Amino acid sequence: MCSHWGAPSGKSLSQDGDVIIGGLFNLYYIPSAVEQGFTRLPQYEPCTGLEQVPLKYLHAMVFAVEEINRNHTLLPGVKLGYRILDSCSLYPWALQGAMSLVGGDAHSCSLTASTPRSAAYEPEVKAAGGRPASLLIAAASSTTGIIMSSILGPLSVPVISYLASCPCLSDRLKYPNFFRTIPSDIYQAQAMARLATRFHWTWIGAVIENNDYGQLAIKEFQKEIQGKGVCLEFIEAVRRETISIDAKRAALTIQASTARVILIFCWYTDVKKVFVELAKMNVTDRQFLASEAWSTSDDLLQDQTISKVANGVVGVAIRSSSIPGFKNYLRSLHPIHRPNDDFLREFWQKEFGCSPGATQSNASLQKASLPPCSGTESLEGVQHPFTDTSRLRVEYNVYLAVYAAAHALHSLLSCTDGDRVLTNISTCSSPEHIKPIELLQHLNKVNVTTPQGEMFHFQGADIPAKYDLVNWQKTSEGPLKLVLVGGVDGFNLHLNESAVQWSTGSSQVPVSVCSESCPTGTRKANRKGEPVCCFDCISCAEGEISNKTGSLHCERCPSDFWSNVEGTACIPRQLDFLSFNETLGITLTTVAVSGVVVTTAVFVVFLCYRQTPMVRANNSELSFLLLLSLKLCFLCSLVFIGRPSVWSCRLQQAAFGISFVLCVSCLLVKTLVVLAVFRSARPGAETLMKWFGPGQQRGSVCFFTSIQVIICATWLSLSPPVPQLDLGFQGSKVTLECAMASVVGFSLVLGYIGLLACTCLLLAFLARKLPDNFNEAKLITFSMLIFCAVWVAFVPAYVSSPGKYVVAVEIFAILASSYGLLLCIFAPKCFIILLRPEKNTKKHLMAR
Repeated sequence: MCSHWGAPSGKSLSQDGDVIIGGLFNLYYIPSAVEQGFTRLPQYEPCTGLEQVPLKYLHAMVFAVEEINRNHTLLPGVKLGYRILDSCSLYPWALQGAMSLVGGDAHSCSLTASTPRSAAYEPEVKAAGGRPASLLIAAASSTTGIIMSSILGPLSVPVISYLASCPCLSDRLKYPNFFRTIPSDIYQAQAMARLATRFHWTWIGAVIENNDYGQLAIKEFQKEIQGKGVCLEFIEAVRRETISIDAKRAALTIQASTARVILIFCWYTDVKKVFVELAKMNVTDRQFLASEAWSTSDDLLQDQTISKVANGVVGVAIRSSSIPGFKNYLRSLHPIHRPNDDFLREFWQKEFGCSPGATQSNASLQKASLPPCSGTESLEGVQHPFTDTSRLRVEYNVYLAVYAAAHALHSLLSCTDGDRVLTNISTCSSPEHIKPIELLQHLNKVNVTTPQGEMFHFQGADIPAKYDLVNWQKTSEGPLKLVLVGGVDGFNLHLNESAVQWSTGSSQVPVSVCSESCPTGTRKANRKGEPVCCFDCISCAEGEISNKTGSLHCERCPSDFWSNVEGTACIPRQLDFLSFNETLGITLTTVAVSGVVVTTAVFVVFLCYRQTPMVRANNSELSFLLLLSLKLCFLCSLVFIGRPSVWSCRLQQAAFGISFVLCVSCLLVKTLVVLAVFRSARPGAETLMKWFGPGQQRGSVCFFTSIQVIICATWLSLSPPVPQLDLGFQGSKVTLECAMASVVGFSLVLGYIGLLACTCLLLAFLARKLPDNFNEAKLITFSMLIFCAVWVAFVPAYVSSPGKYVVAVEIFAILASSYGLLLCIFAPKCFIILLRPEKNTKKHLMAR
């Protein structure tokens, strides 16, 4: 006979039945292993110290089995049994226990006779009468789950875990026999990411366990926050082998960080060391997000050293649920009633300091150093952590696992002919001949309602994700208390924000951002070389808006709208035109009216002194006609002011073109007359004046003017200017202007005026030095120089002016040229007529 290598103690808890369910729990403390390298087998010391929490998991399984056996509708006529072993958190012992449960009760081994002692040997395991377990409630860690599924997978033995949460175990190709009643870590990472986005925490630090748990969780967290404007400032990885060094480094990183929210995916013992370091540094202004690995740790909640650091923690926790009757069951436990429960006896010895085995006939079960129990010790009415069922989390997972197994067995053992076709099973099983592969198929199809009224089914290896959201809050006694503030059901997150107490001690949600969110009217501009969460806010350009905070881009307003001053909304553009009410319009109107008044005054002066030599010598008829045309020039500028209409647009250019042609025609004829007068004084030129008599002068003016009338009539009849909105100038105002439908027509009007003006300037320049005391050709030369200079400068100014200023430029050109003609021609004459009457004589004018 020989013992199994490194075998744990032979303690177990079992109950016979028609179908056996195996259970593996980490009931004892992990022993310290002596490292032997790879040349020797590791030396494992026996596990010592029964843990109270896993013992409650064990009894949750026992309670569920007993409850099912009392149920007359679930597995009627079939008694469930169980066999529970301790795995002590050691992978070899967990694997050995699993193989023992699946293979039957085997505790002895012998060497085959043909194998020499010097050769390697395999132990020959022989069953010792125990019924093998049909499935296992096991795997308190993901690594254990991977090992068990890999080994038991070829045997198709189902493994239902209550704590293994690694996302890798969801792979049905690798682990087709694995199930679990705890959600995958993917879902808790997604829930924590939704918490971050809900509270607009865009700048977060992370401390993770340097193993698959931490690495896979943070990877899923990063995947979930991608594209949602959340960034991780740092990721610190800690290892249990160097936790003291790593914890100090993580604490220093947290202290130096600008992030106010810290995410932690670690085991609670590692978290405690990080918190202790933070407490030494007096870092109390951080908000921590807890994973389910430490969010409900009583060890952390009761530690007053770290209460200031850990206050306000918000975490994702394994969902809690009630198990009716479980509390009374725990209180009723007593070794006297369960003499075969080795674990309960040891728990009793530890809690009450007595040996309940002394009341039995088997004295070997007594603990010599402890007095015998009196038999009155009980958990009834005692406030003990073991009987606390206010927050059943893992216990409920174990409870669900047993019920899932029971329903799968019920489906397998009570199948009908129709079921056989659907499940592709040839025969119905009996409790004595259950095939693991058949049980596995039925377990995949479990879809039932639990005694608590909850719908339960497997989605591959997983169950629908459900979590509690918990908050650590201060108490008057000192330790922190755990408060349920919400839950997660699939993709739905429910949170009572008013019940949350944050790390600041108030109900105000802490802010954790690299850059404050850009207000409306601005857009984000990423900083070069920095994360997307760090940015500057730039005001939107004119004509663009952003009406949401944190906008990435500014939107351009429609063509007939413009942005308001704040850049937050598009408003209709104001209709803009040169009106009589604005300053520019009033100024131009005043100047135009003044020109009309001055022209009228000159007209009156000439009319009153029409018989004087000064007026008569300069062709008084043409002078009066010139004054009339100048008055029309001043008046036509008023047509350009005001709201453009169909008729005002047509009248503007026609009045302008005809008035100025009439004016320049008068000057041209006057110049021709001056030249003709002096030419007629030469011998043989007496007949020249016949062509420049009064009738011929009037006819010439009418002829020159009629040509312009024909041009304007043709232009306005074929393609006249029309009022139109000018959207080309981007501004808050849209200009209502007279659009030139035909540029050719406008060019002909200006070109004809320019032709007459240049001809007049040339002739006047040639006649400027003719002998006379008062040669009018000099005055015409100066006036035409000003006229031509104004209109030459008008063209580029007209083309480059925006909006209504186009109209203002044209009005200015009209007024400037009109004033130039009026002052240059008539000012000297009025000066002599009114102020130098002695020069207003025929003798003075004809001295030469």
